[in-house]
Amino acid sequence: TNNHVVEGSSDIQVTLNDRRDYTAIVVGADPQTDVALLKIDGVKLRPVVFGNSDSIQVGEWVLAVGNPFNLESTVTAGIVSAKGRSINILEDKQSIESFIQTDAAVNQGNSGGALVNTNGELVGINTAIITKKGFFEGYSFAIPVNLAMKVIKDLKDFGVVQRGYLGVDVVDLTQDRAKTAGLNTMNGAYISGVVEGGAAADVSLRRGDVIVGVNGTKVGSRPELLELIARYRPGNSVDIDFYRDGKLNKTKVTLKNKNMTTALLDPNNDVNLFERIGISKMRTLDDKEMHKVGSRGVKVVSIDKDSKIERTNMQKGFIITHINDMKIETVEQANRLLGKTSGKITLEGVYENFPDPYYYTFVK
Repeated sequence: TNNHVVEGSSDIQVTLNDRRDYTAIVVGADPQTDVALLKIDGVKLRPVVFGNSDSIQVGEWVLAVGNPFNLESTVTAGIVSAKGRSINILEDKQSIESFIQTDAAVNQGNSGGALVNTNGELVGINTAIITKKGFFEGYSFAIPVNLAMKVIKDLKDFGVVQRGYLGVDVVDLTQDRAKTAGLNTMNGAYISGVVEGGAAADVSLRRGDVIVGVNGTKVGSRPELLELIARYRPGNSVDIDFYRDGKLNKTKVTLKNKNMTTALLDPNNDVNLFERIGISKMRTLDDKEMHKVGSRGVKVVSIDKDSKIERTNMQKGFIITHINDMKIETVEQANRLLGKTSGKITLEGVYENFPDPYYYTFVK
């Protein structure tokens, strides 16, 4: 189902189309894709057949199944009217929106329901509508099943999503950007920035490059790129096709996690603690940086606006060496220590070009 359906719930009931009721538990949830995995103890359950959302075409007929307005097991029909659509409905800054857009009627109660093709195969999870009146006005949106399958497997196997990051900021192509890159089409994702210490920086991808393919699959837009990369885990290598100065190039990139390492995340370690206070990206110092500043520590790569950390006036590039006078050397150590600390917290550290220590204090 969708994360927004079960988020904040303490008691979840699942009713099947034969009217059997079950109490469900949440195995895991991923706000960045709005997917949640539930578990029920049932018998004689027949699973839906999973299809291939990459293979569906604009104009193809699809069916939306759900329970709108408490009408049990309702089916509506429509066609796929677009793919790779982003509607900026998910609030997380690292959210992945690459929806299948259809004109099948979807309303409140359809969320988490099946979008199937004419063979009865699941191709999407109905998630959202665009409306000014609160009900269906012609457009509905579903999470592609190929992306949902990866999220579901991660939640089942690890309890958290193991998401690989390319380490770039990307935007859709404009005519000027395409011309600068030497492209004669508008298909691709334009790199507007490269994250320091990220996977893309390791292979010298740079601002102005246009990514047009991932592992042989064509990339037509920013949402399509984000969806394709989100299907892989940290440590996975992917082939990237990109244009630079009018020439098509290929490189192999080893994806990293949000902490800028290739390791899988430990579900027993709350990796979101620093994100919750406003440090959205951080990484352990490399050997060259440690030699330069004379200490081990963790470098702040990105700070969220209007967060606790931004209000301390901390700047990007700050190197955290101590949390409440306790020395830290890695991102993992920092997360563990922050998790054990409450009340007033002081982050001590330095900036690369300023040897004097700086202190930033907030209340957790």
